Amino acid sequence: MQGKQSEYTTVTRLYRRRLLGSLVLLLALITLSVLAGRYPKAGFSNPFTLASDQLMLQVILQVRLPRILLAVTGGAALAAAGFVFQMLFANPLVEPGFLGVSQGAAFGAAAAITLFGFSPIAVQVSATVFGLMALICSYWLAKQFRFGGWILRLILSGIAIGALFSAGLSIIKLVADPTTSLQDITFWMMGGLWNSTWSTAWSVMPTMWVSLMLLLAVRWRINLLSLDERTAHAIGISVSREKSLMLLVATVATTAIISVAGLVSWVGLIVPHLARRLLGSDSRFALPGSMIIGSMFMLLCDTVGRTILPSEIPLGVLTSLIGAALFMIILTRRQTEVEL
Repeated sequence: MQGKQSEYTTVTRLYRRRLLGSLVLLLALITLSVLAGRYPKAGFSNPFTLASDQLMLQVILQVRLPRILLAVTGGAALAAAGFVFQMLFANPLVEPGFLGVSQGAAFGAAAAITLFGFSPIAVQVSATVFGLMALICSYWLAKQFRFGGWILRLILSGIAIGALFSAGLSIIKLVADPTTSLQDITFWMMGGLWNSTWSTAWSVMPTMWVSLMLLLAVRWRINLLSLDERTAHAIGISVSREKSLMLLVATVATTAIISVAGLVSWVGLIVPHLARRLLGSDSRFALPGSMIIGSMFMLLCDTVGRTILPSEIPLGVLTSLIGAALFMIILTRRQTEVEL
């Protein structure tokens, strides 16, 4: 008994050190990202000359800093939502768009762009509303099904609702003006933070912060909700209600970043895998680990996208490219730990 307790204590300390190391690495990456850019020249700015270069200071404070904060917060939100989805559905291949949320948000953004032009406020509101509508529709449709368990019904309803919104998006692209709206829709769907400002950041970051704090506060219950439904019911947990609430919180965080950054894929799918490999499957460590790694992943992709070439590479393109490569590496390496 004492041996098992000692082993548990050792593992806990190891995971805490890894979390602290990841946080330090994130802070270092933020510092490098603040200094990286194409002004005054390609490369890194000299931090010791910022006080004397007012234009450089304005570029950092008004252009780079809100973009970096959105990348850090958005990466944490997408990764945390992906981790919650994978744990609650006991499936390592699901992500925030699993219940049609991404498809609904894309439909809403495309509709706003077609009707009102590329208005940031209209796109944000429409994407958020339709993303939440997709979740509500998936939940309602799952309630109407008369076969299978709750998880299976949610899966099937999410597939159906996502297909409907995808079809609606195709119709919008078909009737959109090819010289204006269609180009904006296509570029938005690639994902990116090129239009980040302080007003944009403050319009969505509080929502993501509240969602992340709520998930962190109840992360220990994710372990219980990932158990078999009969076992969870036996220890007094209202499985359907608590899962629904956590899925709602994760979805709100997802729609918030999608509304300003477009479709940024693979963050919610690949990052939880990396977190579980580094910190195990215990949500107390893996959830905050997913947030930190998600922030690093999205910030790194955004920094590379805006600095490596004269023209900016869309964020969604880089996250898909790097995420798919990492996913193939993970699947081809020998499994060392049970993930779920």
